[in-house]
Amino acid sequence: MNANQAKYALSRASVLFSHAIAPMFAVASMFSIQLGAALSLSTTIRYSTISITWLRLCFAAVALAAIARPPLHTYSRQHWGAAAALGSAAACMTLCFFEAVRRVPLVFAVAVSFLGPVAVATFGERRLRRLMWPVFAVAGVLLLARQDGMWVVSPIDLIFPIGSALGWVVHIVLKKRVGMVFDELEGLSASLIAAAVVTGPFGILLSGGHLPMGQLVNAAYIAVLVPIVPYVLKLIALRRMNASAFGVVMCTEPAIAAAIGCLVLAQPIGRSQFIGTLCVVGACIGAVVGGIRAHSPPRSRV
Repeated sequence: MNANQAKYALSRASVLFSHAIAPMFAVASMFSIQLGAALSLSTTIRYSTISITWLRLCFAAVALAAIARPPLHTYSRQHWGAAAALGSAAACMTLCFFEAVRRVPLVFAVAVSFLGPVAVATFGERRLRRLMWPVFAVAGVLLLARQDGMWVVSPIDLIFPIGSALGWVVHIVLKKRVGMVFDELEGLSASLIAAAVVTGPFGILLSGGHLPMGQLVNAAYIAVLVPIVPYVLKLIALRRMNASAFGVVMCTEPAIAAAIGCLVLAQPIGRSQFIGTLCVVGACIGAVVGGIRAHSPPRSRV
């Protein structure tokens, strides 16, 4: 083997290794999100969900703005309108999700929020085969809501998980609009700034204008876990794998939430929770794979 062949073989091995470990970055991002959600529970109980969410968005907005350095002074009214809409949706989604984590098991909160993207993926479908995935996901959520033959989630507790799911739906729709007027990183940075501004009055009001050092420290490390580290890890993963494969891997997040909830929050995983989690994960994968096939060009027959 000559020097050129050796160099090519080494380069090829490096590319294959990079692609092989890419899913690990996606999985690590989900672990970071769910760990942040679990560790935020005591903090949100002590200081309120709104004030912690506001501070977390502020820290994340500052950190991402320092990385992306968006030219804020050049943005038009259209830019800020799109950023404000996406930021408001993101604020609603994250606020509802973290409040849901206070009230229901972590895996249940995640599973209900995943109903949003499953509904978006199958919206407008006429084939009954693909319409079974939302039904499958709802069945999984119902199983997660029961334990030892009893309902462990009351109807009023569904408000915030459902709000998170609806916020995710709006976020998915608006993200396409933002992608048309911003570069990806600049759009995310501007939307985080908008989200921090939207939640600011409520966070300041509930904190009474007084922010203890403990609250600032807790909000800062939660902001690192959600969303700063996950975003970086997802970006690394997407540069090493295609979007379709990335979407399938991300469908396993309810299972990761179940594991984190069990290990960190001591939330039990019974037979019903195990089967329900599998149903939600399977429904998400089915919806993603079905969407990929629906939008792929038909194969020509020779």
